[in-house]
Amino acid sequence: MAGRLADRPGSSAYLIGGFITYANEAKTDEVGVPEELLERVGAVSEEVAVAMAQGARGRLGTTYGVSTTGVAGPDGGTPEKPVGLVHVAVASADRVWHRRLLLDGDRAGVRADSVTQALDLLLEAITGRGQVVTT
Repeated sequence: MAGRLADRPGSSAYLIGGFITYANEAKTDEVGVPEELLERVGAVSEEVAVAMAQGARGRLGTTYGVSTTGVAGPDGGTPEKPVGLVHVAVASADRVWHRRLLLDGDRAGVRADSVTQALDLLLEAITGRGQVVTT
């Protein structure tokens, strides 16, 4: 996601930084996702996506935090959390936007589509279009 944002000239005006929190330990250490939450709902969940976005925003002191968490494949899916299931979230100081995705395609496609959907959700947050799902 940061790569997509940094591709635009002048991105230093709006891109502060980011976190790659692939492992649960990194989610906890880097962006403050509670271990209890990860144990209770798993990394691929709305709750963890929201906690990651809120944690990133808080740690960087930004207006918005954006997160993605999912199963890109080709392995790792389960009946409850199949390959292609992705949760994206955007957090501001007082609101959270979330989208649950079930994407088709190979690993690269799922990852690329996840970023596109996360950036679209960020645009919804910035412009005020779309529906706020958590306040």
